[in-house]
Amino acid sequence: MIDIEALHAALRRQHEVLPFSGIVHIREGGETVFSQAWGYADKAEQRPNTIDTRFAVASGSKTFTATAICQLVEQGKLAFDTRLTDCLDIAFPRFDPAVTIHHLLTHTSGIPDYFDEDVSDDYEALWTQRPMYTIRTPADFLPLFQHLPMKFAPGEKFHYNNAGYIVLGLIVEQVSGIPFADYVQRHIFDTCEMSRSGYFPTDRLPAGTAYGYITDGNGGWRTNFFAVPIVGGPDGGVFVTAPDMCRFWDALHAYRLMGEPMTRRLLTPYADVTEGFDNAYGYGLWMQTSGGIVDLYHAEGSDPGSAFLSGVIPARKIDFSVIGNINDESWPVTKLVLAAVE
Repeated sequence: MIDIEALHAALRRQHEVLPFSGIVHIREGGETVFSQAWGYADKAEQRPNTIDTRFAVASGSKTFTATAICQLVEQGKLAFDTRLTDCLDIAFPRFDPAVTIHHLLTHTSGIPDYFDEDVSDDYEALWTQRPMYTIRTPADFLPLFQHLPMKFAPGEKFHYNNAGYIVLGLIVEQVSGIPFADYVQRHIFDTCEMSRSGYFPTDRLPAGTAYGYITDGNGGWRTNFFAVPIVGGPDGGVFVTAPDMCRFWDALHAYRLMGEPMTRRLLTPYADVTEGFDNAYGYGLWMQTSGGIVDLYHAEGSDPGSAFLSGVIPARKIDFSVIGNINDESWPVTKLVLAAVE
């Protein structure tokens, strides 16, 4: 059992040291055991965050992209060993023709990234030369990496890669015949009854959405409107609520998104990693494993003005979400929640 009283106390102490803006939502055995919101969705108007507030979740979006690809594989329209050159009519003149769907899903493709965190951690700087308001579709990302050389041979190693998920989104579009965001809306969000989630343009955010904030360390702040693409892509930028993430996990486990064999493929660890507290990566999900057993799998994301981690501990039937609209203040809270649920 989760010690909810101890978690309350730990979060209260942390909030006094570094105020958190966001939500923590935890279920055990399908029942909500902790659900609380802090801070403001709109600081200027002092509109508070609530449990139903929509938050941008950055790279947490990759889980939905991987799910879309798995659905298309289950339908026989793709295979995990399908080569990129055989499923996408876009030229990548310097890419290795051996790159497959599996490589892209597991960050082992070796293709160049448009934002390589080993080179720079300043995501906002990307948009000084190519304004963020021009990035509205997956194809709009192509000039950032399409003609760059490979980083390593396909399958050689794990190296986190945002561009790989942009390419997967383009594959979803070509194979399904509809825009990527529409596919995810129809075949994932609608199926899961995630009625408050979607790829919303930041210049037309719906009611009940949190603005992302960047702080300067001296009490000042600004929104992240000019720090992220105006519309999220297959690699990041979707908006969700914590209850909607519960609906996603429930639908996944009930095999409403795809059958049991394909769901197991999604939840299988494939790549060995040494990233934070994780030691494996599946299809769009980070994992902790021990003795070949997955102890925890989760979606995770971080952008200027957003921080997100939503995961499942299968053996204990626990799922949880920590979502923040101010980045740095969120991760200490995430660590406290992980310590409480593990």
